[in-house]
Amino acid sequence: MPATRLSIVMPVLDEAQRIGAALAALVPLRAEGVELIVVDGGSRDGTAARCEGVADRVLVSPRSRAGQQNAGAAAARGDALLFLHADTTLPADAPALVARALARDYWGRFDVRIEGRSRWLPMVATLMNIRSRVTGIATGDQAIFVRRDVFEAVHGFPDQPLMEDIEISKRLRRHAGAPSCLRAKVTTSGRRWDERGAWHTIVLMWRLRWLYWRGVSAEHLAEAYR
Repeated sequence: MPATRLSIVMPVLDEAQRIGAALAALVPLRAEGVELIVVDGGSRDGTAARCEGVADRVLVSPRSRAGQQNAGAAAARGDALLFLHADTTLPADAPALVARALARDYWGRFDVRIEGRSRWLPMVATLMNIRSRVTGIATGDQAIFVRRDVFEAVHGFPDQPLMEDIEISKRLRRHAGAPSCLRAKVTTSGRRWDERGAWHTIVLMWRLRWLYWRGVSAEHLAEAYR
């Protein structure tokens, strides 16, 4: 069953320097009827104020990407939900791509391209996309989208400080099958890799994922991630 309206939920925290460009990129989609809900997690740099009048709704929620996304989903009016990080840009035809994907599948994600200084970032993105296809696990950087009824059926994102994207992917895969893995690419910022070093970040992320698979709590891993 195709979705009739798409709602984009964007969790933000201290993104004043980047939020203007992020919202400007979504203006054409809003003109097509896409709803945009921004959920601020307690920014101290005026991020929420910069979103007023540009997004359909600006909410304030306790700091937690999972909780912020759940709050945005609860307020959304669309039949389909797309969760978009503030440093990620959608392709221009994203609404049509999502509508076609959800006409045959219950949830999905985009391929990702990482924009940054490190020459390793294309390889990182390629491995992310391949891993996602093989495992059926999506990351937040890949702009996860889902039918609203299915999102509600799995009770949304889990209340945990890290790996919420992995956990909801597992829930969705069990409940609704494999995701629709779109070849169209979103572009996400490589600032994390640039700031911490590409190889250091790659090793850290793989280690955290392995530990999570082994049963280490998300709360414990969040401390290591910081």
